[in-house]
Amino acid sequence: MPRSDDPAADDVFSALADPTRRRLLDQLSAEGPLSATDLAAGYAVSRQAVVKHLGALSAAGLLHSECRGREVLYGVVPERLSEATAWLADVGARWDHRLQALAEHLRDDLS
Repeated sequence: MPRSDDPAADDVFSALADPTRRRLLDQLSAEGPLSATDLAAGYAVSRQAVVKHLGALSAAGLLHSECRGREVLYGVVPERLSEATAWLADVGARWDHRLQALAEHLRDDLS
C-alpha cells in the first residue's frame, strides 16, 4: 500500500486526476490492450493528445506497453490501481472509526 508521502503514489493520484485518463483506463480495463490509434478514435482530441495521456499513465506505472510490429499496445497494470485503492480504503476506514467514536461520544453526552 502506498504511503501518503510516497512520490509514486503522488504520480498515481496525479494521473488519475484527469478525467480523460480515467476514461482511457476504463476503456483499457474493459477492452484489453489497445493502440493509441484505436483509443483516439473514441475521443474528440488528437492521437498525439491521447499519446501524451498514455505517457502520463505509463509514467505513473498504471499502464504497460508492448510493441507488436509497428504498433504499440497499451494495457492496464492492475497492481498499481490496487495499491491506490488499498490506501484510499485505509484512509476511509480510519475516518469511519473516528466518526463512529464521535457518534458514540455524542450519544453518551446526550444520555
